[in-house]
Amino acid sequence: MSTLQGKEENKIDKSFKNDISDNVVHKGNYTEVNSVDHYDYNDFIQLSKSRQQMKGFDSQYNDFVDYIIKITHQIWEEKGIGVIYDTYHNNVTMHLSSQNSVGIDRVIANTIQTLHGFPDRKLIGQNVIWSNHGKDGYMSSHKVLSTATNLNDSEFGKATNKKINFRTIVDCAVENNRIYEEWLVRDNLWIAKQLGCDVHELAKEMARKSLKSKGGVNSSTFSVGSNMKGQFFPVKYKAKDESIGEFIKEMISKIYHYRLFNEVVNYYHENAVVHHLCDKDLLGHTQIQGILINLFASFPNADYIIDRITVNETKEEKTYDVSVRWRLNGIHEGIGMFGYPSMKPVEFMGITHYKIIDKKVAEEWVTFDGLDILRQIYLGDDEVAAEE
Repeated sequence: MSTLQGKEENKIDKSFKNDISDNVVHKGNYTEVNSVDHYDYNDFIQLSKSRQQMKGFDSQYNDFVDYIIKITHQIWEEKGIGVIYDTYHNNVTMHLSSQNSVGIDRVIANTIQTLHGFPDRKLIGQNVIWSNHGKDGYMSSHKVLSTATNLNDSEFGKATNKKINFRTIVDCAVENNRIYEEWLVRDNLWIAKQLGCDVHELAKEMARKSLKSKGGVNSSTFSVGSNMKGQFFPVKYKAKDESIGEFIKEMISKIYHYRLFNEVVNYYHENAVVHHLCDKDLLGHTQIQGILINLFASFPNADYIIDRITVNETKEEKTYDVSVRWRLNGIHEGIGMFGYPSMKPVEFMGITHYKIIDKKVAEEWVTFDGLDILRQIYLGDDEVAAEE
């Protein structure tokens, strides 16, 4: 082997080993904000001490967490739709499970439509994990538990008068008092099931609407995600230090990239709880391994891509709140969480919140849109195309 060949192979090998970006981890200082903790909204708004000097933000907001909690309440529960004009950028980009929208007009329209179908919706802020973002901006990851009654027709169909609950996690990039980019994941599959919908028929209808909006043409698939890069095996990342960010990168690499589900026992407390789709709570190592196998059985070779990790130390000793925004991209080629294989390409976004205590996961909240995954599975089916 020539010297040149050796140098080139070393270069490729080094590049591959650094598969998880060094700049994916971001930290927020809990001493700068009033954390949500276990506060009820009525108590949280009484926390008046201003801890951050936020350039360009309205003086009514004490800090960035206060901003996120208050505008959510003002827009949804107080029905202050116009607050959106004060707190969203005109050209805001919205990233949903597998689709995007641009413009404040869509934010206004979607908010009003949701409130029409569920007029008593309450959004209970359970946590806001945050960090600085850019020179004068911030990034939030807001975990919300919503309760609502389906009193009018909605995107899910005719009114059912049923009361439901569901989880949403929203990441927001904010600067100068305006959200200019948002990543939103909601457990729409659980909403549909609680309303009594036939989720497969609903997903087929969503697929038909997708085809109509694109003139009957299915969108192109530009690549197929895989946890292998060509013929290279997936990466087993090794933490570079003792930080929580590196702990999370190593854990995700082993469990999600390399499918070492046996590593759950090393990264999760024995009595850890994972809150998953459709109000499923998994307790302990065996059940947590089971839900991972259930998901990856549907997408056995898919690529799990980390977009961002945000770490907040808490007031409690050796305890951290962590948000991970991720994407899964691959082929629906196995029998698992999403039924029999369709061999369709599927890509979707998810956001997971972790409670880390003593360098192990104590509690986890996983959120993604299972209904949108079914929509993608039914896209291009002869039955759907014929009815379109």
